[in-house]
Amino acid sequence: MKMNRIAAIVYRQFCLIRGSFSRVISPFVWVAVDMVLWGFITKYLNTVSKSGVNFVPTLLGAVLMWDFFVRVMQGVTTGFFEDVWSRNFINFFSTPLLIPEYLCGLVIWSIVTSFLGLMLMISVTSAFFGFSYFAYGMMLVPFLLVLFLFGIGLGIFASAMVLRLGPSAEWFIWPIPALLSPFVGVFYPLSTLPIWMQRISYLLPPSYVFEGMRSIILQGSASWHGLFWGATLAVLYIALACGFFTWIYRHAVRTGLIARYSAESF
Repeated sequence: MKMNRIAAIVYRQFCLIRGSFSRVISPFVWVAVDMVLWGFITKYLNTVSKSGVNFVPTLLGAVLMWDFFVRVMQGVTTGFFEDVWSRNFINFFSTPLLIPEYLCGLVIWSIVTSFLGLMLMISVTSAFFGFSYFAYGMMLVPFLLVLFLFGIGLGIFASAMVLRLGPSAEWFIWPIPALLSPFVGVFYPLSTLPIWMQRISYLLPPSYVFEGMRSIILQGSASWHGLFWGATLAVLYIALACGFFTWIYRHAVRTGLIARYSAESF
């Protein structure tokens, strides 16, 4: 892989952001609104609940981590969709650009945008609700890493689905996080779920993240073995997603479906 080609993909995404005020403001506004909304909900629950549980770290913290995961996934898919919407995707591969270089560029851009979103979410929750993730120190890093890895894998897989089904299939992609959220226990323990849902949960890396974070907040310790298994699954899914994207791309080239992404077919 050539770093200058990867840098070109990242620079292209940067130019899109720089040239459009709405692309800069929109994702960060929704992140801030989400944190403020859930922050006030958790404060209200603290005033009416007699359980003695502090809902700010248990619920607001879960929302923050789930939004981080969504931003990572959308960082990859939105970068790909920008090329689809502009009918520019096929132009990349008329050059010596390789598929791994293209995907690496999208991943790096996702790192940038998701990190900025994370900093904004932490700032809002700390300033308005007095909750700081920095209190957990380096203990937080493995949990965010697992969410980041799975978000990357899911973003690449979702992009491959659009590449296979066509530009109009993007509406399949946006609901994916919402469809996964009941299975990964963002707001409740996995033991709440019926057995058949729990079996699916054990195949999803975020399940181990949210179970581990709840265990740290409520009990002061976590199952690092479970988190390691979640990280292993996330890395496996990234490898499978990259292979799937490559296979779909070659199929599209071989069958001529790639022409749907050219400006001439618009």
